[in-house]
Amino acid sequence: MSEVTGNNWQSPNVDNTGSQQSSTVQQPQTQNESGLWATITSNPYFSAGFGLIGVGAGLTVLRQGINVGATLLRRRLLVTLEIPSKDKSYLWFLQWMSQQSARRTQHLAVETTYKQHDNGSVSTTFGLVPGPGNHFFKWRGVWLQVQRQRDGKMMDLTTGSPWETITLTTLSRDRDVFTQLLQEAQKLAIAKQEGKTVIYTSYGPEWRPFGMPRKRRMLESVILDNGVKDRIVEDVRAFIGSGKWYNDRGIPYRRGYLLYGPPGSGKSSFIQSLAGELEYNICILNLSERGLTDDRLNHLLSNVPERSIMLLEDIDAAFAKRKQTDQQGYQSMLTFSGLLNALDGVASAEERIVFMTTNHVDNLDPALVRPGRIDVKEFLGNASESQIRGMFLRFYEDQPELAEQFLQALKGKSVSTASLQGHFVYFKDKPLEALKHVDYLWQ
Repeated sequence: MSEVTGNNWQSPNVDNTGSQQSSTVQQPQTQNESGLWATITSNPYFSAGFGLIGVGAGLTVLRQGINVGATLLRRRLLVTLEIPSKDKSYLWFLQWMSQQSARRTQHLAVETTYKQHDNGSVSTTFGLVPGPGNHFFKWRGVWLQVQRQRDGKMMDLTTGSPWETITLTTLSRDRDVFTQLLQEAQKLAIAKQEGKTVIYTSYGPEWRPFGMPRKRRMLESVILDNGVKDRIVEDVRAFIGSGKWYNDRGIPYRRGYLLYGPPGSGKSSFIQSLAGELEYNICILNLSERGLTDDRLNHLLSNVPERSIMLLEDIDAAFAKRKQTDQQGYQSMLTFSGLLNALDGVASAEERIVFMTTNHVDNLDPALVRPGRIDVKEFLGNASESQIRGMFLRFYEDQPELAEQFLQALKGKSVSTASLQGHFVYFKDKPLEALKHVDYLWQ
């Protein structure tokens, strides 16, 4: 047993010798590694570099912590309101802001209003509004930050102008100031439109004001032939007050009017004066507009601004007995059936007044002028005797004798009301000169 044990013990001895030999080889490697590490760590350049890395990592963590903390603090203490340029309140806010902070900001943008009057004179006004950037001002004891951003890479497809956004920022406790601010901006915009007529045109799928609101034209300023004006005005007023009557009988609550006659007979002028009399606005749509489709027309007619007259001028230019030339088809993708469906189809809007004008009523398709699409047709021709007399006395009051002489001088002549108005404007406050040079009207 002892021998076996001795043999067993001896064998490991031999092996251990081998092990000792290998250990003897490995020990110098461990010592070399330890020495190399000691040499590296004792190098001052290494220590300095490692220290810089540590400081940089610490600063990065600290900066991220500050950013996260600032973000959390901002979310808890501040509130923001975003107004995109596509929203209706965008222009309201710009007008309001121009009165609140334009005098206290250093970065301004100009808004130019240009208007040419009937007598040929031109008036231009310049409005200053805060330009793109950050602006700070105090309103009702509350500090507000206004950031106006313009994205040059994005365009508003409806207007072709750069996409803009206004962001308002204030303390969370003062968030109610946003509602008060927008309400005041709306009141200011409405106040500027009082006594004026807003002209809307289509920008893509929506209606937008075209230029500044115009002073309402008085109904008395347009002189039509005997009875024409009264018939139209009475019919429109009766329609406006008959909503319940239409609904009770299941009749679509909309009405169409067609004014036809030679150019310069006062069709557009009368519609403008009618809108002023009713305190309505006017939405003008050109059916030959490039890119106009059936769906877009239906959408526009279904979303006419409240208290507005829809005006389709020179409707014969878009469709003449359903014959569309290649050029017309290139200009507009609107179809005749699309127009008819928009006027009185299943999806057409209610509570709508549509006026159409044309110089060539014979070119219109019977399907367009039937009742339900056009309910009232009125002819506005060249100036009649009553119109000539009335226009002369409107420009030159208390001159009935000269009015009769002027009327006799035009006996047998055909002249438009637009030509008469131009003649009287040219000889403003000079009735004798207007009579003396009456032949200018047909030269």
